[in-house]
Amino acid sequence: MWYIENLKIYSIMKIVSFFSGAGGLDLGFKKAGFEIIWANEYDKEICETYQKNHPETFLDKRSIVNIPADDVPACDGIIGGPPCQSWSEAGAARGIKDKRGQLFYDFIRILEAKQPKFFLAENVSGMLINKHSDALEGIKELFRKAGVGYELSFQMLNAADYNVPQDRKRVFFIGIRKDLDFKFEFPTIKFPKITLKDAIWDLREGVLPAKEYNKTNGSDCKIVNHEYMIGSFSSIFMSRNRVRSWGEQSYTIQAGGRHAPIHPQAPKMKFIEQNIRIFVPGKEHLYRRLSVRECARIQTFPDDFIFHYTNVPAGYKMIGNAVPVNLAKFLAESIKAQLIANGSIPEKAKNKEVEKSSVVI
Repeated sequence: MWYIENLKIYSIMKIVSFFSGAGGLDLGFKKAGFEIIWANEYDKEICETYQKNHPETFLDKRSIVNIPADDVPACDGIIGGPPCQSWSEAGAARGIKDKRGQLFYDFIRILEAKQPKFFLAENVSGMLINKHSDALEGIKELFRKAGVGYELSFQMLNAADYNVPQDRKRVFFIGIRKDLDFKFEFPTIKFPKITLKDAIWDLREGVLPAKEYNKTNGSDCKIVNHEYMIGSFSSIFMSRNRVRSWGEQSYTIQAGGRHAPIHPQAPKMKFIEQNIRIFVPGKEHLYRRLSVRECARIQTFPDDFIFHYTNVPAGYKMIGNAVPVNLAKFLAESIKAQLIANGSIPEKAKNKEVEKSSVVI
């Protein structure tokens, strides 16, 4: 698509997204001026949220293993976060031996067939543990050899350094097609830390506990999605402090609602002995999980991004599995800037924003 404005021409790079989830990574790329033309999400519990928040994007609901490469449109970039449970340090950490871990191969299969200018893949830091070293090196080599090949850059980033109010370490693979003759460099810039007070202070009122069986309050929420999961806390959860104060950044927002951090209104949990903590006696009423909307804010989703679900835990799952929007935007802008600097796209493509009077041809 080409935009004409004041006799200037702007090209917009087209992106295909896999394992899209609710679309945090996609939204970051959109904010950076890319166009998400096609996306893929297999989890039916998430599809409504993706479609209603990304109405201009075609959503393919098949499993990636059942999608022929010919069904995927030509694009400038492929992005996605293959399921991370297989690589998680907190889980069984079965890695590539798990069918979910093997979905990396299908991501690479599509990449090899479509040969876009670049790709970005995201996963948990658990990929870096020693037991996965051989599998990780194998994946890197497959990325490097896909089609004509890619110059691969690989790094672990903490979202806390990139305008995200949360400690969240994730690994990123970014590849540039070899014929473009340059390698992506992860920028060294880091931003001032954003605190929980900065992010969610204005959401102190109006929050609702989930209904029985953790069903949603729906339209009863005065602030959309501002409700929290109810129920007991596991012994694993209670094994360490789960409270960050207003002046700190959040713990990682996880995909499981039972493991959501505690709201900063509560005091730090009281240490009893190794792996055992309790809520401060007399203050138990202050200990509640962060709400779905608070978690979304911490993941830097805008307030007009609405999560659709019947069961509140599904809201936490969508948000916890997402790439924080601000981090995604930063990486997307960095990729675009380096493609422009290398002459791989027209320099004028760096600005997607056009006035309403623009002509589209």
